[in-house]
This record gives sequence, structure tokens and C-alpha cells, in this order.
Amino acid sequence: MNRAVKIGIAGTSTALLVLGGIGAYNIVQAFSPGTTGSDETKAARAFDPAAVSSEPPSDAKAMKLTQAFLDSWSEQRLDQAANATDDSTTAASALREYADGLHLKTLAFKQVTSAGPSTVTAGATKVTFDVTAKVAGGTWTYPSAVAVRQSTNGQLAVHWNNSVLYPGLGDDQSLTAGTLPAGTSTAEVVASDGRTDLARFSSLHDIVATIRQNATPAGGTAGTGVAVVDATGAGVKTLQVFSKGKAPVIKTTIDASLQEVAENAVKDTHLQGKPAGTVALDWRTGHILALAHTGADGDIAINGIKSPGSTIKILTSAALFDQAGLTPNSPAPCTDSLTANSQLFHNDSGVRPNPGSTIAQAFTVSCNTSFIKDGFHYLVHDGDASALHNEAVDVFGMGSWSIGGGVATTDPSIPADVQGGDQAAQFIGQGRVTATPLFMASVAATVRGVGFKQPVILPGQHQDTAPRPISARTAGYLQSMMRTVATSGTAAPRLGGLTGVGAKTGTAEEGDHTNGWLTAYNSRIAVAALVEGGSSGVDSAGYVVRHLLTSS
Repeated sequence: MNRAVKIGIAGTSTALLVLGGIGAYNIVQAFSPGTTGSDETKAARAFDPAAVSSEPPSDAKAMKLTQAFLDSWSEQRLDQAANATDDSTTAASALREYADGLHLKTLAFKQVTSAGPSTVTAGATKVTFDVTAKVAGGTWTYPSAVAVRQSTNGQLAVHWNNSVLYPGLGDDQSLTAGTLPAGTSTAEVVASDGRTDLARFSSLHDIVATIRQNATPAGGTAGTGVAVVDATGAGVKTLQVFSKGKAPVIKTTIDASLQEVAENAVKDTHLQGKPAGTVALDWRTGHILALAHTGADGDIAINGIKSPGSTIKILTSAALFDQAGLTPNSPAPCTDSLTANSQLFHNDSGVRPNPGSTIAQAFTVSCNTSFIKDGFHYLVHDGDASALHNEAVDVFGMGSWSIGGGVATTDPSIPADVQGGDQAAQFIGQGRVTATPLFMASVAATVRGVGFKQPVILPGQHQDTAPRPISARTAGYLQSMMRTVATSGTAAPRLGGLTGVGAKTGTAEEGDHTNGWLTAYNSRIAVAALVEGGSSGVDSAGYVVRHLLTSS
């Protein structure tokens, strides 16, 4: 293994005065440590670190001492070089480890230049120089510098802080040459095809960085060069590459072609620049195939926690079927307005009253009052309004998901202890109910796949299971109702005519504006989209979802 050399921090500066270069000296021909030193080295031994002058030494004196120091170093008279510093013990050890860690063959210095008073070391003159080192694997050239101080007795010394070894690195770091250590090559986070670098997609920049930091890469071959390692030997940074290796990869579940579609979909001109987020899942596996977002609120595809509006009626219907024994043909009268727990609720404009409406008909036109009436009547008992929460957790897997790679997602919320008007508002996705496009895409996936598959972004990532699988009866009812929404209901203006599609729209009130939602599935994917400020689900999120459904 390569031994490493401890290194420190140094700056560089504009050259003011230049001396001739100092030639290389083959280490095999180096003097022994007992070789007599120069006058400057002897003077340094008399340097008094306890009585440092505030006046920097002259350029000429500083360069003369530096040249003598570098001569000794290049000739590997390391004890003599160290004696020219104000900390000979530390310097001697560091200079030896420098040679060992780099497998040093020859060392040369050129362009020894005074840069005037140091801006880092008070009372010192900065002298810069270029280093050419023949090391394991090749030749490495880089700039470095020293700060020369003088004591009040007029004697000079190189101020030792390891900055002469390599600028800009910490004392707890080391140099090594030869095979580059693990960690110095940045792993590529790639799509499911194993080739497409996901860093090319703007919506995935933060996710890629997080996965790269937390996930374990596979494959790859090490190159050769010079690198910085930390105290444990792990690679920190590559300084020089002599031969390139092949970067290791971290494969994700992302479908590169669908991700490209998603990136463009959230920028659809119909949205007029409104913030948007979308997630597409493989409903068979729970694999996240694409996610994209726009706007200043960050990644609203997985962290945009908003009231989901009428898309939650999928869960309300499931609860009515599972817990109340109703069917799509059960009565669900649709009135203009309805008061529940002293709170007045109304329908969106365009929803006509239908006293004889069924659950299926109310779902198709998205009648709020129908679901509030049935939900409040069948699912709230003696003040206990936890039925919707239970359905979401037990059947649709609502909880704290880990999608893999350390990527954080915001949990949806359907509280079990809602009170007052929120007991009714929950059934239409308002009140204290919140969700993300990721969760709503999973809801559609659970319906289409007849079972919950927790979304993941890394293949092989652990997937939580739902306590109770959705029944074939309930899944069949929901699929039939969602198909009708897509073909002749509220989603038809965007999704009508598409084969095998089921959908549910949603418009949620938030402060002085509304947000548009739409979740849907086809024969391959389940997708959901949120558009902040969307006037309705179909006329905002509908455009986003259509792009993805027609490209999969």
C-alpha cells in the first residue's frame, strides 16, 4: 500500500520577483542526514520563535533562505531542510512521509518568486514556487509556497505548516500516488438501463447527489494518479490523473426516456409557468420510473405536501366498499350544498344536482356533497372518524416510506383524530388531509395492480407492505369507476380516447387559490401530477399526466 503524507493549507500569489530554477536531484544520489548545512540553515537554527519580528524579511533574504531550503529538499537532505524551518521535528517527519506516500523518484523546483508580505502569516514574506515531482505512475507539477519569518535577532526561518507540500489541504489529509483510492472517482448514478447518467436531468440533481453520497456503487476500475486521502485512507479528491479508470455506477429504477418526457411535461405551456410536480410508477413493482418538478418550492413531486382534493375520493370509495359494504350502485345523492358538523360544503361549478345519484355517478362528475353525505353517514361513528385513515394505512400502505439512497420524501397525512368540520372535509381531500404526487401515484398503482407496492428508486430496496391487501372486489369497483372518469367523466377532456386508462381528477382549495391534481394509470404505469395554482385538475395536471400516459 502507498504510504501517505500529511499536508496543510497554503495560498498562491502573483509573482513579484523571480530567481532561477533549482534543478532536480536523483534521490538515489542523496546526501546523508549528516551533511553539513548552508549558512542559511545554520541561521535558522538560531531563529527564536518566541521573539518573531513584526517586520517581514526582505524579498532577497526570503528567497535566499527558500532556495537553500528547496535545494536541501530536492537533494533529499531532509534533516537539513527541516532545520531551515521553525519546527524541524514536524517538518522532517512530513518531508519523509511525502517521499514515501508518493513513491518519490525525483523532485525539482522552479520559478522561486517573492510575492511580498504574506496575507496569511503575519510578519512573513511569501515565496512561491513550482514543484515537479516524478512519482509512482508519472510526473506531477503543481504550485506551492512558503512563508519566511524573521526573529528580532535577525535570523530567518521557513514557517512550517505543511503548505509547502501541497496547497489547500488539511493536516488530517494525506497524499498518495499510484492506484487511485476508492472514493476519489465520483460514482455515476444511472437509469435502469445502466448507462444514462441521471445528472443530465435538472429535476434529479439533488436526488443524484443524495444517492451518490448514500448508496453503494458497483463495478468500475481504479485509475492511476495522485490523490488526497483522509485519515482512514478513503479518497477525498483526485489531484492528477495519469491513467483513467471506469467510474462505478449506482443503478436506479428511473426510465431514462420517460424521465425525459416528465421533464418536459411539467413545463407544458398550458401551465403558464405554474409550479408542477409529477411521479410515474411501474404499478407492478412500485419502481419509480420518473419524477419531475418546476418552481421555487423544491421537489414538489415527492415533498409537495398539499390537500389532494377529489383524488382522495378513491380512498373514500374504497372505505365505503370495504367498511360499509356499499357498491358503486349504492345511493349517493348529489345536492348543491351540504352542512356537516356546522360547516357548509358545496360543489365545484358545473356539477349539477342529482338526488338519485349513485356512488359511481358521483365519482364520475366528482360531486363533493355525495361523498360527504355517505362518508359522514357510514364512516363516522359516535365521533370516531378514523375510518379513512385506517383504509389509507391498512390497504394503501400510507406511512413513512424509505424509497432508497437516503432520498427524503414527505409523508402524507390523513389524521385519525379529526374533529368538527374536518370529519366531513377529509372525504373530499380537504381539511387536514395532505398528500404528495408520489403518494397519489401509489394510490392509483394500488388500484390497477390490485395490491400495494411501496415506491422505491433503487432496485432491491426494502419495500414495506400494507397490513391488508386490497380486495379484488374493491379494486374491480374502483377500476370500473376510474375508467368511466377517463372516458366520459371529469378527466375525459384530456384522457378520453386513450386505451386502458383509469383516472381521478381533483381541485383543492388553498388560501386564495386552488391547486390542480390528477392521478391515473394505463397498462404500464401509474402517474400523478400536482399543479400549484391550477384552476382545475383536468385543465392543469391533466396536461402533465397525458404526456406520460401517451409515452409509456
